[in-house]
Amino acid sequence: MAVPKRKVSKARRDKRRSAVWKLPQPALCRCSNCGELTAPHKVCKACGYYKGVEVIAKNND
Repeated sequence: MAVPKRKVSKARRDKRRSAVWKLPQPALCRCSNCGELTAPHKVCKACGYYKGVEVIAKNND
């Protein structure tokens, strides 16, 4: 049975465990039509445009 040779200090143990909760920040880019922040390679939810072409017809009420 494997037994550790030395005690793992609290600092070393906690350093190893702390990296789990860090999540990457989501990538955002500006819509070329309306300037709204959207996810890259997705149709803009605000205006329905993708790469300057209207993909979804949105009614601006």
